[in-house]
Amino acid sequence: MRALKKSSDLLQWYDHNARVLPWRVPPAQSVAGVRPDPYRVWLSEIMLQQTTVAAVKPYFDRFTQRWPTVTDLANAQDADVMAAWAGLGYYARARNLLKCARVIRDAHGGRFPDTEEALLNLPGVGPYTAAAVAAFAFARRAVVVDGNVERVMSRLFDVSAPLPDAKAQLKDHADHLTPSDRSGDYAQAVMDLGATICTPKNPACGICPWRSACDAWHAGTQAQRPVKKPKTPKPTRYGVAYVARRVDGALLLEERPPEGLLGGMMGVPTTAWAEEMPADTPPIRAEWKTSNTPAKHTFTHFHLVLSVKTALVPMDRTADIGYFLDTDNFDANNLPTLMRKVLDVAQTLKG
Repeated sequence: MRALKKSSDLLQWYDHNARVLPWRVPPAQSVAGVRPDPYRVWLSEIMLQQTTVAAVKPYFDRFTQRWPTVTDLANAQDADVMAAWAGLGYYARARNLLKCARVIRDAHGGRFPDTEEALLNLPGVGPYTAAAVAAFAFARRAVVVDGNVERVMSRLFDVSAPLPDAKAQLKDHADHLTPSDRSGDYAQAVMDLGATICTPKNPACGICPWRSACDAWHAGTQAQRPVKKPKTPKPTRYGVAYVARRVDGALLLEERPPEGLLGGMMGVPTTAWAEEMPADTPPIRAEWKTSNTPAKHTFTHFHLVLSVKTALVPMDRTADIGYFLDTDNFDANNLPTLMRKVLDVAQTLKG
C-alpha cells in the first residue's frame, strides 16, 4: 500500500505540474485515453540521449516539420538527415535513426511495434527507449529509467551504493513503484520531478510531493545522492585540420567514413587523430599557414586538439581527397560542431 500511495501522490502532482513538451500529450488527455504519436516519442527519445531538452526542442521541431511521419523519414536522403542532425552530436544516433525508420517502413508497414520486446529488435533501440515508447505511446506497463529517475530513486530510498553499480538496484526500486495503471504518466512524472525539483544540485525538497516518504531527506543525505564513482580522466588526441579554399571561395570538403566518429558527415580534411601529433599530410599542394590557436572539442571518451592550417589555391589545382564545394551550395551550419570550430579558427588566418 505504501508503494501505491507514493505513486498516486506523484501522479496527483504531475497532473498539475507536468512539463509541456512537443512530443507529449497533457495528463488530462492521457487519462482520457489519448496517446502520443509513437514516431514522435521514439524520435524525441533518440534525440534526448545524452542531450538536454532545451537543445533537442529546435531539432525535434525541424525534423517533424520536414519529416512528419516515420515513413517520410525512412524515405529521406541520408545526407539530408545527417545535415539536419548537425550540431546535435553523437552522430551514430542519426545513422541508427535512419536504419530504424527503414526497418519500420519495410518490415512493419510503417507502424511501430507496440510491445517492449518487439521494440528492442529495432536498430538503435535499447532497453530504455523500448520501455519509454511502450509506456508513453502504447500505455504498456514498462519500467522507464533515465538519469532523472535514478537520481530520484537513489534519494527516495537513500541508496549509498555508487553508480553505475547501483543501476540494477535503482531499477528494482523503480519497478516496485511503477503502477499498472498510468505507468507512462508515472514514469514521466518521476522524470519531471528529477528535472524540476529533485535536481542534481540544490534540490527543492520543501515543495517535493515525495518529501515525507524520502529516506535521504529524513537522513539529511540528499545532497550526497546518488553516489558516483570518480570519473577516469579523458585522454587527449591530436591532429591537423586543413582548410583549403579556391580563389573563387569554394571550400575543400570530404565525406567522412560511414562508421566511427562523425561518420558520414561532411567536413574539412584532417589527419588521423592520435595520442601524439601525427605527420603533416596536406590533401592538396599549397602554401599552408598555421593558426596559433588550435580547434578544441570534447567527445564522450577523449578531448581533441586540432592544429588548423589554411591555404588559398588556384582554380586548376586538384586535391588528393574530397572536392571543392561552391559557397552557394554550402551551409556551414550543416557541418558538425567540430568542423564549425575549425572554420572559426581559420577565419583568424584570413588575409
